Amino acid sequence: MSEPVPMVDLAPGLRELRGEIDAALARVIDSGLFINGPEVRQLERELARYLGVADCVGLNSGTDALVLGLRALGIGPGHEVIVPAFSFFASAEAVSAVGAQPVFADIDPYSFNLDPEAVERALTRRTRALLPVHLFGQAAAMARLAELAEQHGLLVLEDAAQSLGGRYRAHKLGSLGHAAALSFFPSKNLGAFGDAGVLATNSSEVAEACRQLRQHGSRTPAGRARHEHERIGHNSRLDSLQAAVLRVKLPRLDQVLAARQRAAARYDELLADTPGVATPWRDPDATHTFHQYTLRLPARVRDHVAEQLAAQGIQTMVYYPTPLHRAVAYRSANVGLSLPQAEAASQCVLSLPLWPEIEPATQRRVADALRAALA
Repeated sequence: MSEPVPMVDLAPGLRELRGEIDAALARVIDSGLFINGPEVRQLERELARYLGVADCVGLNSGTDALVLGLRALGIGPGHEVIVPAFSFFASAEAVSAVGAQPVFADIDPYSFNLDPEAVERALTRRTRALLPVHLFGQAAAMARLAELAEQHGLLVLEDAAQSLGGRYRAHKLGSLGHAAALSFFPSKNLGAFGDAGVLATNSSEVAEACRQLRQHGSRTPAGRARHEHERIGHNSRLDSLQAAVLRVKLPRLDQVLAARQRAAARYDELLADTPGVATPWRDPDATHTFHQYTLRLPARVRDHVAEQLAAQGIQTMVYYPTPLHRAVAYRSANVGLSLPQAEAASQCVLSLPLWPEIEPATQRRVADALRAALA
């Protein structure tokens, strides 16, 4: 039997960087500065330059970047935040965590992202923010969403966890709202060696609030008047070992994204004109990062195809099998809510293996197995 094909293989990219990463980790270990140290501050500056924003605040996960971002923007009880119904659970969970109400809106069937017309229909007098997700690395329709936010006096928190390095028109994703949440989960475009995240913003007030919130509500750094707590905060600090790893990898990010885009283009070619297969749509105004390469298949055969590929050692994933308004945690609050595009997407999406160093022969094997399963 052929070698298994995983969804993602991190080893090839890490082998190339192993010497630099070992040196970076040794530097931190020798310094003894493991929490909010110089490596974290330098990473924050380098990421801010890369994104073209005023400030970045290192946190311990992308989920905390959403939670603390909402809190820093002043979102809380009595507020509603419009969230796409088709996304990872954290996009809605963060809204609930700050005491606000997630209001689910339907998606555009091509991009899988928030449909601005659905957002308009979901607006109420309690709406305070929009939380667009750049799903799978494809930019949301930020121009129209920004217009709606300005018209209705709303804040915008981008969920850019899957899209670091992507662009929308002339701007990097993560620089288009009042703040943005980034994730460095190991399989992300820029991955750490564990959980890590950042809040990006052009607002000094939001950045300062987030720095307080990440350290138990204390304005001052640990070690200097650290018992002065001005608000109820969290313990959500990015550790220096993760920051050191990310600093090694950040200068290569654009090369990594170019390799992902080449791999996506190969899949496009291999699967062109395959009956029943819709390959990922590209927004002409945006740059897709292909955190996932996600197909649409006929709903009646999607699970069969996944099972047939698994039998040949080829891993695939369904991101995401349940739209958020149908999740157990939200089901009772959304009885009768019909969001047909999100519901349809959950029944027909299938993501194929992709990583920057994936071999063309591996992709041919995946495509051949997919066509055979459809036949």
